[in-house]
Amino acid sequence: MALVLLHCRENNKAHNTDEISVDRLIVRRGKPFLLTLQMKTADMSALDKLEFTVQTGLQASEALRTKAMFRISPAGLANNLWNASIQEKTVSSVTLSVSSPAEACIGEYSLRIKTASSFTCDNKFILLFNPWCSDDSVYMLQDSDRQEYVMSEHGLLYMGSSDYILPKTWTFGQFEQDIVDICLKLMDRNLKCLRNKEEDYSARSSPIYVSRVLCAMINAQDDGGVIVGNWDDDFSDGTVPTSWNNSVEILRKWARNYNSVKYGQCWVFAAVLCTVLRCVGIPTRVVTNFQSAHDTDGNLVIDQYRAESGRVLENDSVWNFHVWVEAWMRRPDLSGDFYDGWQVVDPTPQETSNGLYCCGPAPVKAVLEGHVDVKYDVPFVFAEVNADIVNWKILSNGSKIMLNSDTCEVGQNISTKMVGMDKRSDITASYKYTEGTEKERQVYKEAVKRGTKPLSNTPNSPPGSRNLQLKLVEVSKSINGKDINLSLVLNNSNQASKKLQIHLLAQVMLYNGVPGAIIWTEDPETLLLSSKEMSIPIQIAYPRYATLLGRNIIRVNAIVTDLDNNGISYHTEKDIVPENPKLTITTKGMAYPGSEMTAEVVFENPVSMVLTDCKVTVSGSGLLVDVQETNLPSIKPNTRIRVLVPFVPYKAGARQLVANFNCNLFTDINTSITVDVKPAHIATRV
Repeated sequence: MALVLLHCRENNKAHNTDEISVDRLIVRRGKPFLLTLQMKTADMSALDKLEFTVQTGLQASEALRTKAMFRISPAGLANNLWNASIQEKTVSSVTLSVSSPAEACIGEYSLRIKTASSFTCDNKFILLFNPWCSDDSVYMLQDSDRQEYVMSEHGLLYMGSSDYILPKTWTFGQFEQDIVDICLKLMDRNLKCLRNKEEDYSARSSPIYVSRVLCAMINAQDDGGVIVGNWDDDFSDGTVPTSWNNSVEILRKWARNYNSVKYGQCWVFAAVLCTVLRCVGIPTRVVTNFQSAHDTDGNLVIDQYRAESGRVLENDSVWNFHVWVEAWMRRPDLSGDFYDGWQVVDPTPQETSNGLYCCGPAPVKAVLEGHVDVKYDVPFVFAEVNADIVNWKILSNGSKIMLNSDTCEVGQNISTKMVGMDKRSDITASYKYTEGTEKERQVYKEAVKRGTKPLSNTPNSPPGSRNLQLKLVEVSKSINGKDINLSLVLNNSNQASKKLQIHLLAQVMLYNGVPGAIIWTEDPETLLLSSKEMSIPIQIAYPRYATLLGRNIIRVNAIVTDLDNNGISYHTEKDIVPENPKLTITTKGMAYPGSEMTAEVVFENPVSMVLTDCKVTVSGSGLLVDVQETNLPSIKPNTRIRVLVPFVPYKAGARQLVANFNCNLFTDINTSITVDVKPAHIATRV
């Protein structure tokens, strides 16, 4: 029997997969890889009789392109078929270059070679998408982009609010050795594969199909996928979503017994999908949309209702932020190449798409131009970034009065990590034209025309003469653990004085736009003189919101009624995200693979209350194999704690060590440090 040498280390390095493993063959489609056959002399004299068979999946067939049989071809023969050519030959061995088509199905393959006298045993290898190959539909031109969107194992997610954007360090870890197997298992367990394995394996040539399947498998809504979503603030039987900062831990937990992991919210779903898509070779980035609308009836209008007191009622929701991913690919299923490039893929289970909880791939260019008749799920994404808002006041008799409309509020500061830098890149202009311009309104009307719902007849402004301006202003930056101080600024542009009835209300809002507890109210009356401005101070004491925040925000609402002008009402609101205390992390020791190092995490309790249920987690791809957790029963007021975590780096390169702190009052306090791990051969010289 002939012996096959797969040259795993050399091939994997050439195919940019050596970060996954150098002990098994993992290659990218459209690029040759080398193998050496050691054979009997008789077989060496009959190389033209060599017959190669590669196949993936069950009941593989040439008709479905999941199986190929081929012989040695002349070197340099260019075609889009599986082929092999001779590179080097000795008396007892031959080294061959084997090439796969740039549109081959991805997955685990078996390779068998028939010689003149025998067969080789099956040799397993994994084939991935290839962003380095110009013929591959995920090809990306700039190497700096490939390094960021395929090779980088850590990154930044953006959260908070449009006025206070918070970065969160995340470990994607797509090149941890077992993650590629978990990704393949995810595809094998998707509902389409369970219904028709042969068609599913054949469709894995398309990143459109693969991204859609994996998107559905990240959430557990209808297929036993990876993560269970929970927006109820009761996480007692699972993990609080804000505690996660590492995709690897979540994917490994799912893979142990294929039970869905509790719990996740939008940024967790998106970050895990980013890991999976980068692992299989699709360039991917995580994107945050602030003031993200959820249009439940598809009319591109978000109706928001408030009681006369200002209390927010249940309605179409506007999330203070929502996170999805963009995946880079061509769209040959659509006309021409206009829609090629970034595609929105959103694994958070909000609405179904063709019967499954997934969203996309939706071309970002289609969203920009209002082409909502383009697949997949463009109307939903367009509404998330460009729906109009109408605010209504519900009177005690059940009738409603329009307070105002807003065409600019939805879709702000759309953010992703900058290429090669730990900075935020604002990509709003790729989703929508500048708010307030004629072009933006033209696109909105184009979307309505192409959509399935008629244009709303909502007036652009409420009736009546409106000569009162109001706004809410933070007196100083709000700090979690301190009282919050604001001012309601009123400006009367009329020549007559105004008697005003004011309803002030502060309410916790879940980050997905669902109203929570009311924490403060006040209902003053005042007389505002003609052509004058006045400020009304607002103070929200810390104990009122101490146990309610998490990833939520405080929304301060003001409804002002002009009692001298037919009861005309005015409305303004402001979202407050108090700044969390700081967490620091440092390291000690020489950073080489196999060397012993120590991380020190420091946190100080800044409030006059005892913190309970405290947990520090430390993780880092290439630095710690498993997430390290330290539980602390309590931290007294104004007390500083230090947590020491020993670790041994196992991969060279710039690595991110990430620390998280959570307790009963503070959640998701996050920090990180770059550890530059020098190669082992340098360590031997020191």
